[in-house]
Amino acid sequence: MANVRNLKKDINYVLGDILQAIYIHEMTTAGKPTETTNALIDEALQSFDTLMAKVNAKNVENKKNHFKQINKDLEETANQLVEKINAL
Repeated sequence: MANVRNLKKDINYVLGDILQAIYIHEMTTAGKPTETTNALIDEALQSFDTLMAKVNAKNVENKKNHFKQINKDLEETANQLVEKINAL
């Protein structure tokens, strides 16, 4: 892990790309938001908030392991959201 700034950028870019994919799906299929896509957007934004709160946590004993776990959580969350988008 290079630094915290890069981890924050990764979180922002990955979840931003997922949100963009959801919006593209909305525009190419129905042309408007649906309940399913709104739920996915809410889930992505909640995941973003959760991951950023973990990154900004100050009371961490082993920072290296903490940030590795955040990176794993990001990957798992992104994979789950992408699977849900593909299922639409």
